[in-house]
Amino acid sequence: MFGLPRTLFTEEHDLFRQSVREFIAREVTPYNKEWEKNQMVSRESWKKFGENGFLGIQAPESLGGMNIQDFRFNAVLIEELGLSGCSGPAIGYPLHSDIVMPYILHFGTETALQKYIPKMVSGDFIGAVAMTEPGAGSDLQGIQTRAEDKGDHYLVNGSKTFITNGFLCDVVVVAVKTDPTKGAKGISLIIVDREMEGFSRGKPFDKVGLHAQDTCELFFEDVKVTKENLLGKEGEGFKYLMIELAQERLVVALAAVALGEYMLGATIEYVKSRKAFNKSISDFQNTRFKLAEMTAALEQGRIYCDYLVQLHNDGKLDSAMASAAKYNMTELQCKVADECVQLHGGYGYMWEYGVARAYADARVQRIYAGTNEIMKELIARKILK
Repeated sequence: MFGLPRTLFTEEHDLFRQSVREFIAREVTPYNKEWEKNQMVSRESWKKFGENGFLGIQAPESLGGMNIQDFRFNAVLIEELGLSGCSGPAIGYPLHSDIVMPYILHFGTETALQKYIPKMVSGDFIGAVAMTEPGAGSDLQGIQTRAEDKGDHYLVNGSKTFITNGFLCDVVVVAVKTDPTKGAKGISLIIVDREMEGFSRGKPFDKVGLHAQDTCELFFEDVKVTKENLLGKEGEGFKYLMIELAQERLVVALAAVALGEYMLGATIEYVKSRKAFNKSISDFQNTRFKLAEMTAALEQGRIYCDYLVQLHNDGKLDSAMASAAKYNMTELQCKVADECVQLHGGYGYMWEYGVARAYADARVQRIYAGTNEIMKELIARKILK
């Protein structure tokens, strides 16, 4: 691309990026096709990420982390996973570290912190967050999963669906109704783990894309959950979700830009080598203009996301800003995917080509973490308040 200087990062971040890139080239890219066939990343890979210090870097040293409170390091990890083109790992690992773990770190009891965080940092425990239900998606107030207060514990019943990291998960942050009469104020967050009787997982879904990402249903049948596993205060779960969803949507935006850059890079290489009418496809004006359009848009997207990462580091990123980033960048990712497949011609529709897989993987980005229609509604609320 243009190679515009990225003033967001320091030499220390660049050194970290190099170590991450080398690790991904060695421990992720060679295994991605195998993971796609298995419909999940191997547990061995999770352990390797943990052993190399790439999981939960923000966790305190006393809990096994590195106490890195600079989100730019998290951004480096997200970007490098996206640039690898391995969309399943690019979604699953950041969700564990940058979406699930913050709920426990910010709102968990000391008992929960000691029990779960060290194993999540090491890769022994894999994290998921369970909000969506068969009858409730972006409208979280419509969830039906119930946590009934039994004095010293909750009894949880219900089900969740489309759960990222669901099949392998050991720790799940679950949105439940503790008081069905109070709407959003009746929602709480609790931690359910794999050892709890009555908790079970369905088989991984056969999805259109993200084949290396284990996504499935979760079931709760009279699951007994200790009060120590309540996150924060009862009835304030919706508020906690709103606090953490800004970072979640920024994570999705960062991944979208990086995956778009991966597709563009692969397409540039392809059109240089592919011949038609006795000349390279890259010599045709249409090809050159399409590449120029995508390059300009992705450069703008990267600068935009860099700015939001800095705002987030300064504690100034709000829900509307993050929603705008998620909306803009995932729309751009899908547009780039479509253009890159077109420039590959028939080969762009063959699964062995990275752009074909990236095309299939991209579409869901406009759906999860809140649909893009919901993102526009959140942006509008800020504009019109």
